[in-house]
Amino acid sequence: MKKVKFSVIAAIAVVATLMSSCSLTLPVTATSNSVGSKVGRAKANGFFGFIYLDADASIRAAAKQGGITKISTVDIKASNFLNILTSYETIVTGE
Repeated sequence: MKKVKFSVIAAIAVVATLMSSCSLTLPVTATSNSVGSKVGRAKANGFFGFIYLDADASIRAAAKQGGITKISTVDIKASNFLNILTSYETIVTGE
């Protein structure tokens, strides 16, 4: 009976780990420029954390998308779903 109980708990733990989803936004840098009203975003979606096809999540791409010439802050948002689909988004604010 103890082995069955342990096996069920172990199976639940494995399924919970594989079915996990997480999203985390972290600051990368900040400058002395005033915080502007413009926000630019650049995103790269991939598989298994290392296969990214023609994706650009650079600071330059995010600033260009938002029409920003003076960068104030840079954040990065990392997400994953089922440890299979991964996403990185660079968020730039400024003027």
